[in-house]
Amino acid sequence: MIKFLKKGIRYNGKYIPVWYSDGPLYGFPKGTITIYAREYGNQLPSELKPKNDTDLMTDYFAKDRARITPRNKYYKLIRKAMQS
Repeated sequence: MIKFLKKGIRYNGKYIPVWYSDGPLYGFPKGTITIYAREYGNQLPSELKPKNDTDLMTDYFAKDRARITPRNKYYKLIRKAMQS
């Protein structure tokens, strides 16, 4: 179960600190929300289909991010958490 909070996500009892962004994105529908993990590594739940471009061969480390479109089943819950 995923619970969206103002500054994080609680997933299976684990707290994951995140921040949200809802600015316009090229190639995504209006209103798309981006969730960014605050820490390195695979942090976000797989249900959110996170993307992480970390490349260990070149010492390039990235943080998870997930794009949530208005059609996503979690969209309203995330929007509510952002506004709290």
